[in-house]
Amino acid sequence: MTVDLKIPTVGESITEALVSQWFKKVGDYVEADEAVAELETDKVTLELPSPAAGVLSEILVDAGNSASVGDVIGKLDETAEKPAGGGDDAAADAEASDGGEATDTGGAEEADEAKEAGTSASESEAASAADSKAETPAPAAQQTASHVMPAAQRLIDEKGLDASKIPATGPGGRLLKEDVQRFLDGGAGAAPSASPKTSAGAREQERVDMTPIRRRIAERLVQAQQGAALLTTFNEIDMSGVMSLRSRFKEDFLGRHEVKLGFMSFFVKAAVDALREFPRVNAQIDGNQIVYNNFQDIGIAVSTDRGLMVPILRNAERMSFAEIEKTIADFGGRARSGKIKLEELEGGTFTISNGGIFGSLLSTPIVSPPQSGVLGLHAIQERPVAVDGEVVICPMMYVALTYDHRMVDGREAVTFLRRIKETVEEPSRLLLEA
Repeated sequence: MTVDLKIPTVGESITEALVSQWFKKVGDYVEADEAVAELETDKVTLELPSPAAGVLSEILVDAGNSASVGDVIGKLDETAEKPAGGGDDAAADAEASDGGEATDTGGAEEADEAKEAGTSASESEAASAADSKAETPAPAAQQTASHVMPAAQRLIDEKGLDASKIPATGPGGRLLKEDVQRFLDGGAGAAPSASPKTSAGAREQERVDMTPIRRRIAERLVQAQQGAALLTTFNEIDMSGVMSLRSRFKEDFLGRHEVKLGFMSFFVKAAVDALREFPRVNAQIDGNQIVYNNFQDIGIAVSTDRGLMVPILRNAERMSFAEIEKTIADFGGRARSGKIKLEELEGGTFTISNGGIFGSLLSTPIVSPPQSGVLGLHAIQERPVAVDGEVVICPMMYVALTYDHRMVDGREAVTFLRRIKETVEEPSRLLLEA
């Protein structure tokens, strides 16, 4: 009996999906619920599980092409017998895939402290970077044809590359198109000379279709600029208090909660406190009405290879430091591996974005409609400042609040950001509610 592989219904506003890659090729045996393809929509990337066990008999939509929700993109023959030894291969793939998805945060703190990079879309950003370096598969001779995705193979053939020399980061050690592109761009351990684009005097051009997520990001950015009166106000924060507190309790915190105490939980708590005091920053415009939200759903911007994603901390006002850190670490890992759920990206009343992990000292973040504000965090840098009439070297961070001036007055915005500054510089305010 033949089973259809269809584009599933993901959300009300999503009508089509891009087949970004196939994990299996025609003739491969597939276990029930095993991922056979990766789908990319304008909001989320997800894997398509097989509805039954069988052999992939036909691929109707090649990688790189789009299909509408409900369309059949492949067929599965569930009457075909499982090939001898197939179970072992599948188990090996599953084991490799599981290992690749582990989110061990060991070494993240060292990377964070070395950079003094502040708050990420939390410390999990630095953790993920450290992990990916530690877990990058060896450039291997193990790179078999079955582990090279079709889109990656086309690019390899076009550029005349050796697949065994390209580090693979896909599930089960699969080589993705992104891995090849990263290799060409000189990243992920690639030699700079590997890319023909870097040759002297080269004047090549390449046209590539925007991914659905990138198109959606572009649309929302233009919408934000055209649909709101955006202004940005700045301040700077002395991070000495938070860094001292974190240094004193980080080991106890880790031992008790099994997650590292990062900087982001302090900023989330400070944001919740400020949003309660200035509810307009947490509100939104709906036609001729103002909608006040009596809860704080805070979005945490996470950078991925596919673009920026902003998963939401629901009811952040009810969350402890440990719950915030665990949730952000989980979001960061799943966003980068394409496991984030659509509902986790929807909504939000306020956003925190951190360019500091990339070294940014100052920027103007853009509000995500229909929200009225976004807090931008930047790198921590030691600078001379005046304290009680003396020049002292302190770890300082610039912060920025971009706000919709239709909703928030300048006085409110400046005072809101000053409240963030006061709370982070004196974290005991969070306990005393002072």
